[in-house]
Amino acid sequence: MKRLVVLIASAIVFFALLGSLTYEATKAEVKVQTEKETKSVRTHADTVGELLESLKINVQTHDKLSHQLEDPITTGMKIDYQSAKPVTVTIDDQEKQYYTTAKTVKQFIDDKEIKISERDKVSHKDKASIEAGMNIEVQKAFQVALNDGGEEKKVWTTANTVEEFLKQQEISLGELDKLKRDKKAKLSKEQASVTITRIEKVTDVVEEQVDYAVVTRKDSSMPKGNKKVVQNGEEGKVVKHYEVTLKNGEEVDRKLVKEETAKESKQKIVAVGTKVIQQNVSRNNNDSVQKTLYMEATAYTAFCDGCSGITRTGINLRANPNRKVIAVDPSVIPLGSRVWVEGYGYAIAGDTGSAIQGNRIDLFVPSRADALSFGRRKVQVKVLGD
Repeated sequence: MKRLVVLIASAIVFFALLGSLTYEATKAEVKVQTEKETKSVRTHADTVGELLESLKINVQTHDKLSHQLEDPITTGMKIDYQSAKPVTVTIDDQEKQYYTTAKTVKQFIDDKEIKISERDKVSHKDKASIEAGMNIEVQKAFQVALNDGGEEKKVWTTANTVEEFLKQQEISLGELDKLKRDKKAKLSKEQASVTITRIEKVTDVVEEQVDYAVVTRKDSSMPKGNKKVVQNGEEGKVVKHYEVTLKNGEEVDRKLVKEETAKESKQKIVAVGTKVIQQNVSRNNNDSVQKTLYMEATAYTAFCDGCSGITRTGINLRANPNRKVIAVDPSVIPLGSRVWVEGYGYAIAGDTGSAIQGNRIDLFVPSRADALSFGRRKVQVKVLGD
């Protein structure tokens, strides 16, 4: 009896073991790959969904699965599963939620076709790994109208403030330079201008000429109206230092800060004759002839065009129409000389004229008719001594 019991127990164990082996042998062998691991699984599950459920993998809408959940399980099947991660993208303060199975930021941006230019600023690098709950911030670049010292151009930037923009563009300001807007002022597409006024102060050294003074001195030994330069004048020289203010390269202010005399000016001294020549000329028995000349003579009146009626030596011809006066070239006949002129008589060399040069004289006559009557002729002229 005891032997029978042992045989029955052995049979039960045998058939149980055989059933177990048979059950295991009928399982399908499947490889399941997740982002964390790859493992082989033997299963009696009928579908992919049942298998994943048995592995406690809860497939969500945005997850990536290589097969449909309804696909039947077959031996040798390889199931690839990647769970989607929530990612927030903020573009210029506008948020949008995404789910992705991308490995890197660049893959994510490409997959979602998010438009980002090379000028835009992205908070993460392209190769950065995607993590659940990641917030990717994107600052879209915009153009700023930059006026730097009068030079205008358009510049792309992602700066939020004027100060940040200047740093990005490596623009430095001088001590006197001015910004149209405050450094802390916000920049945006609507307010996208930066104006810099460049102010510079420089020193300009200028050398200027100083006019000389003209001083007259009376000389009683010279006939009245005669002038003689006793001392030539010389210009002086002064050096002036100016502080010049430039605004965008243009001069807007100039202040004299220092002046130095480099050379003193020298006065010009002119002697002016005061000797009054006797106007009435008559023959003197003691007259001596200093020289005899043969000259071309014409006649003029006190009322000719451009005539004042006052001679070079101060004789008023209009008040004295019968005076005997001739105009001479002082280098030939000195002013104040007593002369005798053929056909005219005794006279005084008391006037000059722009056309009276060299061996020419002009005889004063009372009227225009007398002047026309005299015409132009060759005459003998004697210069008399005192």
